[in-house]
Amino acid sequence: MIQAKKESKFKETVRLEGHIIDSLILPKVLDLILREEAKFRIASIQIGERPADPSWAEIEIEAPNAETLERLLQKLTPHGAIPLLQSDCETATADIDGCFPDNFYSTTNLTTEVRVAGEWIEVRELEMDCGIVIDRQGMQAYCRPMHRIKTGDEVVTGRLGVRVHPLERKVDDPASFKFMNSSVSSEKPKGITVRDIAEAMRETRHEGKRILLVGGPAIIHTGAAEHVCRMIRGGYIQVLFAGNALATHDIEQALMGTSLGVHLEKGVPMDEGHEHHLRAINRIRRLGGIRQAVDAGVLKSGIMYECIRHHVDTVLAGSIRDDGPLPDVITDCVAAVERMRDLREGVGFCLMVATMLHSVATGNILPASVRCACVDINPATVTKLADRGTSQSVGIVTDVEPFLRALVHELYC
Repeated sequence: MIQAKKESKFKETVRLEGHIIDSLILPKVLDLILREEAKFRIASIQIGERPADPSWAEIEIEAPNAETLERLLQKLTPHGAIPLLQSDCETATADIDGCFPDNFYSTTNLTTEVRVAGEWIEVRELEMDCGIVIDRQGMQAYCRPMHRIKTGDEVVTGRLGVRVHPLERKVDDPASFKFMNSSVSSEKPKGITVRDIAEAMRETRHEGKRILLVGGPAIIHTGAAEHVCRMIRGGYIQVLFAGNALATHDIEQALMGTSLGVHLEKGVPMDEGHEHHLRAINRIRRLGGIRQAVDAGVLKSGIMYECIRHHVDTVLAGSIRDDGPLPDVITDCVAAVERMRDLREGVGFCLMVATMLHSVATGNILPASVRCACVDINPATVTKLADRGTSQSVGIVTDVEPFLRALVHELYC
């Protein structure tokens, strides 16, 4: 007598919806299932007849054990897979300030919804590597970093009742699709990418959204500060994130004509030039800050001067190696990120130029819906940003000054 094959108990059926074919979401999900040595069966599928039509698929997953199935389902959640049998999200109450409950759901930067009382509600203030707090009375869900958790907060745990919307091809916007899927390469024709970035910045301004510049001191060292000043004066930058170094050397250049003691017009080191940045910091500290220096007529040019004149919201986040620092620098890193979170509201495009740490930090707090471009002479900077989850970023490996000069030309041509 032939014994019937025992049916596996470790099964679950998930559903994918959206542009899962042309955005390659379906093959990514199937590949993940096979990599975990699980099996799949496409129970039902409907493919859109036209490019604008969404598709859906119901996939039955069979795993060798419960641990593999749970691990796999967690990996599939960021790709938009949700169990066919839907349930409300599971929660636990925070019992310690500054700590999540065990098994808390860790967020991505992708648009996320949670199911509460049978309704899907969108998570607000979204960013990666945080938790989700439920406000049942207001039927709201908020993304919260760990240090802002308070005892008694209701925190989402596990994967059930969580729905993530992965980045998809925008079928009505081929240019946006091209921009969002650009790869990092030092050999890629940069003119096309620069034109795409300029167009994205024009679109952002037309939509009434804000443009964020994340800048490093190489902008000043390479003589590119005037390009940034032109963008500020033209209304192409409304927010600036930087550190003590960019502001210091920008002010040094404005007061003394040097950056790191090198004369920017002559390209030669100045006598006692190594002291210039300290003397610039000291001058600003004696006046009480950058705005006071502008008001006093001491600071008359440069990026920081233009930021004051054109009401650009600025966060200067300090580090342990800062000289001075300038009075405007926020030396508490947690407080600096909180201020950055306050100013991300309304940002539609982010340009990151020549600063690895500030770029990664900014990418971590921006939702994936904000288009980003990262420019650096070091390939590791642009690849590291994508590796840490800012997958919506396009990377350009090039020197800062030629890039900014070309970008300004595209914006004003």
